[in-house]
Amino acid sequence: MVPSDRLIQIRQRFEFIEAQLAAGGGDLAALGREYAELKPVMAQIDAWETLQSGITEAEAMLRDPEMKALAEDELYALRGAVPAAEEALQLALLPKDAADARPAMLEIRPGTGGEEAALFAGDLLRMYQRYAENRGWRVEIIEEQATELGGIKEVVAHITGQDVFARLKYESGVHRVQRVPTTESGGRIHTSAATVAVLPEAEEVDVKIDANDIRIDTMRSSGAGGQHVNTTDSAVRITHMPSGIVVTSSEKSQHRNREIAMQVLRTKLFDLERQKIDGERSASRKAQVGSGDRSERIRTYNFPQGRLSDHRINLTLYKLDQVMQGDLDEIIDALTADAQATLLAEMGA
Repeated sequence: MVPSDRLIQIRQRFEFIEAQLAAGGGDLAALGREYAELKPVMAQIDAWETLQSGITEAEAMLRDPEMKALAEDELYALRGAVPAAEEALQLALLPKDAADARPAMLEIRPGTGGEEAALFAGDLLRMYQRYAENRGWRVEIIEEQATELGGIKEVVAHITGQDVFARLKYESGVHRVQRVPTTESGGRIHTSAATVAVLPEAEEVDVKIDANDIRIDTMRSSGAGGQHVNTTDSAVRITHMPSGIVVTSSEKSQHRNREIAMQVLRTKLFDLERQKIDGERSASRKAQVGSGDRSERIRTYNFPQGRLSDHRINLTLYKLDQVMQGDLDEIIDALTADAQATLLAEMGA
């Protein structure tokens, strides 16, 4: 059943925001964001109410002998459209993650597997960069430590664009690869892994950091393999004593490095708080996709068979080459649909 009281409340709120925006009153930026969020919901409400009005009118036509046959045909078509319209409306009414529209911090680190794991971490970074390019997002590398063979010891990237966190939040976890490493002369298939973390970017209003809780150190920057070494101590490392979180930034400008490092620290502290809240919410229910332990193995990339398997939703695709080129939408859409179905079930929809 669709809650009519809630539909009335949403319509009243939408009309209030429209009036405020037209009058130029209030916090226009905040009102504009809320308007953009409610507009697709209102489209589904309008479609649902139009369908219900059509059914009511067709039922009234049944009393007219001359219109009865036409009304019966129309009713059959309208009632057949109800399940799809109801499902679309229920999905639109699902509680939204307030962080979905935010930019994100992407962190990738090699796990087990030595140099091959570092090379795979580099492959994952390029996969996400291509996906971002396909969606018109901007990727800024904040911190990167490379190996001599071109792999990655650690990378932190800032990704901005529309609905970045909403699309990437289910990527957090352990990604496992099965392939013959370039470092392997015997042609044997090895298994290695890399960890991915996607964090919603925090704003200053989200996290207040006490200056007494942090230690800021400056140090000399170094590039891959010892090349491109800055001759000034411009790199910045910030340690947050209460949590033990350490963040670094190695741009050429020390001022810019402080700014970046503080942003990363805010994001990590914001994520800790979100994890705490998620943990409390899921203590008495089955954890949803994407809110579980980040040490969980979520996906396997099998290169000899060209196969990708996402273990959370039992999805298998034989299009690994396309995936590594950034074709991730089919996977992300399936994960999103599964999370929505779980939420609908929990709400008793």
